[in-house]
Amino acid sequence: MHSVKFTILYLIFFPIQLFSQDLSKDSLRLKTKDEKAVFVRAARFEKNIEDVSISMEVLRPSLIANKGLANLEQAVNQSPGVFTMDGQVSIRGGGGYAYGAGSRVLLVWNGMPMLSPDIGDVKWNAVPMEHAEQIEIIKGASSVLYGSGALNGIIAMNEKEAPLEGTFSLKVQNGIYGNPPRTSMKWWNTPPTFQLIDVYAAKRKNNHAFTLGVNAFRDKGYREGDHEIRGRIHGTYTYFSKKIPQLKAGLSFHVQAQEEGVFILWRNDSMCLQALENTLSEQRALRLSLDPYLLYISKNKLKHALRTRYYLTTTGSSTALVDASLGQMYFADYQASKKTKHFDFSFGATSNISQVTSYIFGNHLSKNFSLYQQTEWSKGKLDLQAGLRLEYCQLNNEKPETNFNWVGQTLPVYPVMRFGGHYALRKSTHLRASFGQGIRFPAVAERYISTSVGGLRIFQNPDLLAERGWAAELGLKQVVMVGDWKALLDVAGFINAYDNMTEFAFGVFKPDTMAFLQTTNPGAINYLYNWVGFQAQNAERARITGIEFSMNSTGKIGEVEVLTLLGYTYMNPLSLNTDTTYLATFSDTTGSMLKYRFKHLAKADIELNYKKFGIGLSGRYNSFMRNIDLAFEQGIIDTEILVGMAQYRAIFNKGVPVFDLRFNYAFSEQLKCNLILNNFTNAEYVTRPGAVQAPRNFVVQLQWVL
Repeated sequence: MHSVKFTILYLIFFPIQLFSQDLSKDSLRLKTKDEKAVFVRAARFEKNIEDVSISMEVLRPSLIANKGLANLEQAVNQSPGVFTMDGQVSIRGGGGYAYGAGSRVLLVWNGMPMLSPDIGDVKWNAVPMEHAEQIEIIKGASSVLYGSGALNGIIAMNEKEAPLEGTFSLKVQNGIYGNPPRTSMKWWNTPPTFQLIDVYAAKRKNNHAFTLGVNAFRDKGYREGDHEIRGRIHGTYTYFSKKIPQLKAGLSFHVQAQEEGVFILWRNDSMCLQALENTLSEQRALRLSLDPYLLYISKNKLKHALRTRYYLTTTGSSTALVDASLGQMYFADYQASKKTKHFDFSFGATSNISQVTSYIFGNHLSKNFSLYQQTEWSKGKLDLQAGLRLEYCQLNNEKPETNFNWVGQTLPVYPVMRFGGHYALRKSTHLRASFGQGIRFPAVAERYISTSVGGLRIFQNPDLLAERGWAAELGLKQVVMVGDWKALLDVAGFINAYDNMTEFAFGVFKPDTMAFLQTTNPGAINYLYNWVGFQAQNAERARITGIEFSMNSTGKIGEVEVLTLLGYTYMNPLSLNTDTTYLATFSDTTGSMLKYRFKHLAKADIELNYKKFGIGLSGRYNSFMRNIDLAFEQGIIDTEILVGMAQYRAIFNKGVPVFDLRFNYAFSEQLKCNLILNNFTNAEYVTRPGAVQAPRNFVVQLQWVL
């Protein structure tokens, strides 16, 4: 099972640039917005965040820069209601731990979804988040907006526009890991270090605009052998037509290469920063993408957008960039929209064809086509939205995966719907309600991976079905203004329901047919080692209810700038599966709590700036993860998978708060220095079984902007 991480989890993926600005005539030129308003685009229509009918958080670019974050996964983990676990993101408990394969949260970069063609996951360390306007996080099923993969939510970003006056920025940071909290965990004589450099330039002149970014990162790793070296270059060219002012065209490109050590299983609970023998591997990877696009507004003010992408991914070895797999994706999206006095209309079509060549997954061709429509009606204080998407998915020229029974007829497309509403009780008080459906088609890796590592096997399951679900919520947002300081207070009650949820289930499987094997022969124990392992199955039905409070604020109180991002989420993640064979895989049999979830999640970040000085404090807390796979605690046929896990969980059976501290000083408007102390209490904590997180570490950062 952990071989999935061995072959999948640490690939690099880069979602490449695409200018997908609001397609109004004014948007084809530079525009200035009210600094007190927060505009978002992830819900297809550009709106003030107070008027959006679904829960959404916005992460500021300054938060990413000042905290010294090295990848997008670290950034979204700052958001209320979001939890990250070894490269997988869960929003309000919607995702568990799937060993790196598949993602229920969709990344959207410049208006286009970004999931790898073979594994169906997001490569968080390859996203140029430093050059995004902001990070927008939609909570809840949103497949109507962007299709498969948005079952649990969306993380959307748009690249900054190139300004007329031009811009240049340089960020350099150097960090060092401190000693872990237990002496037995320390494996080094010289503390490991990590470095990052990011350079960005953008300029618009007449009817041309350019951006270019270079990013390099090196981390020797606080876990032995778990190092990372990566480098990327990305850029965009945009053309604004003089003869046709309503026309805008462009091309984005991206190339990234990476090599790293892949840490899978710890040696034992005392030496948990060292890898078990035969579970550490060196890998290389390459990502390349080209994104041509065209934006046009016709005379009747109908807005047209054509976005396309060629995206190539590889899974390599220590000596080759292409080894285990090669994935290629051909993506195209056409969208037309129009705004009238009371209506906003948007409709479009998407084509996504992926080709995978792999000796681990096999060779596969998948086709995913869709038609979508979204309408918004607004009058006075009331806004109403409705959307419909028709999905068609086919793998290897077999029968479609999207057959839908309707009035006794079988249709080859599967419909998903979304409804929402917003009402301004007062200018500063906003009530919202939403209901959305979601669907996620299994990745090639989830279905067809068949390999082993460290004596642990993973079995393929070609019969894996699509996941389906829906999310509903009722929320209230209150705006509070104190001088130039603006705070958004939000409370939301939510319910999420899922069917056919994919989990890697532990069991005894026939390697040839993958059918479940029933045996009661004790003499077959040694023989069964080749039959025991994990397989992706549609094992779960689930319902998650809860309530969430958050506060996001910006602006000044007097002479002090006050920036906050606070949130608390209570969740009740329940399994509705009553199969005794499945329930026997639970480590906690006292209830029906979903595996790899918890009930309480709290996030806080507060930053105060006065003249040239600034200080920031952030904290994260989640309650104890009561339920995991029993095999991780008891082992397989008297052999421990994670040595000492049962004992470790018995000791560390409480939630752990983690705190970061930062100081900044601005030498001038162009030059700024940050001193960052992460995990300053040196707390020992895990995000999933066996994944102990970084000890106390110190970062020095310089930011230079022209």
